[in-house]
This record gives sequence, C-alpha cells and structure tokens, in this order.
Amino acid sequence: MINTILWIAGGIVFIILISIRQVNQYQKGIKFLLGKYTGTMEPGWRLVFPIFQSYKKVDLRVKAVDVPNQEAITKDNISVAVNAVIYYKVQEAQKAVLEVEDFYYAISQLAQTTMRNAVGQVDLDDLLSQRDRVSENIRNIIDLASDPWGIKVLNVELKDIVLPEEMKRVIGKQAEAEREKRAIIIKAEGEVAAASNMAQAAKMLAASEGALHLRTLQSINDISSDQSNTIVFAVPLEVLRAFERYNKRNE
Repeated sequence: MINTILWIAGGIVFIILISIRQVNQYQKGIKFLLGKYTGTMEPGWRLVFPIFQSYKKVDLRVKAVDVPNQEAITKDNISVAVNAVIYYKVQEAQKAVLEVEDFYYAISQLAQTTMRNAVGQVDLDDLLSQRDRVSENIRNIIDLASDPWGIKVLNVELKDIVLPEEMKRVIGKQAEAEREKRAIIIKAEGEVAAASNMAQAAKMLAASEGALHLRTLQSINDISSDQSNTIVFAVPLEVLRAFERYNKRNE
C-alpha cells in the first residue's frame, strides 16, 4: 500500500516537473487546451500539462525589421531603390498568435508594399528633402493595417535612396548651376552696395568745400610711398575753384 502511494506521489511530482514552463519577463505565453485558446500566461513559472495543453511564447520587446531595397517609381516617373528599417512591438500577444500566422513575416511584406506605394505618391524632390514626412506616412499606414494583429509600429526610417547614375549626374549639374546662380546674385548685390556707398561718398565730397582736394592729396601721399611709382594726374576742377575762391578773399 505504501509503495503504491509512493509511486502515485512520485508520478504526480514527475508530471508536475515536466509540466513546468518558464515565461520570461519580456514574454507572454498563449495557452491552448486541446487546441482551444484558454488564456494568456504572465511571466514566471507556469504549468502546461503535456498532451492536453500547449502554449506559445510571444516576445514583447521592440523588434527591428530591415526592409530590403524596393524598386519604385516616384510620382514624376523617376525609378529609385529605397530601403528602410521598421521598429515595432507586440502589444496584444493573443492577437499576434491567433490573428496572423507569422506576424514578423507579415510586417515585412506589408512594409515592402506600403513603401512602394508611398514612394509612388511623391515627387523625387519631396522624397529626398522630406524623408521624415514620407517615413511618417508609411508608419501610419502600416500601424493601421497591423492593428488587428495586436502590433504597434513605433517608427519607420528610410535608410537609403538609390538613384540611377544618369539622374545623379543631372542632380549634380543642377546643384552646380544653383551654386553659380547664388554666387552671381551675391556678387551683384555686392556691386550694388559698393556703388551705393561710392555714390554716397561722392555726394559728401561734393557737398564739403575742399574735401575732394584733401582726398586727392591723401591719395597722392599713399601712392608716393613707393618711389618706383610715376604719377600722372589731372588737377580736378574743384581744386582750381578752391584756389580761385582763396585768391578772391585775399584781394
């Protein structure tokens, strides 16, 4: 009798030991009884009796999906290759198991088709200059489509936008022309400012009696510092008039 009890107790302990399953802190377990969903197991040690029960672990940590290069045509008919990375996490473990066969694969495929469609809705200039807006648009579409799977898309980042070689040369020429345009505008603005300053200086010299004469003498003094220079100049009319006024006052 005692041996029977011991065998029974030992059998129960053995069944319990082989039925213990560990669910880690970053996981949840989806339990099934005879193939039917019965509940979600929280982190810790849980009993899952063989044959009758089964379970599947779901990782709740943030995952990154690397979307490979996708050939797409922009709104202005430019062929580009775009790749991206998507960050998402499972929010409802039971949906991720019950509503979709392989949510990792499903997210990857959904991202590829969505990315091609999103690129086709914008011009090349917008795609290059407004990556954040395009990325956010892709994120919103994927997040909405994956809601029934219990998945939250956190972020989408466009990594590389590869252009055809011919288009790269065209963009390079366009950038060079833009730089030349800015240089010409800056030079013209400088000449306008210089002309304005010279006109203002001329007005001040003309309005001040003897100012032009003093300026001429100063220029001659600057030039004469180098003895190798030969100076040939015409006496300004203002100088002669200044001498004329001076003589009249002395008469």
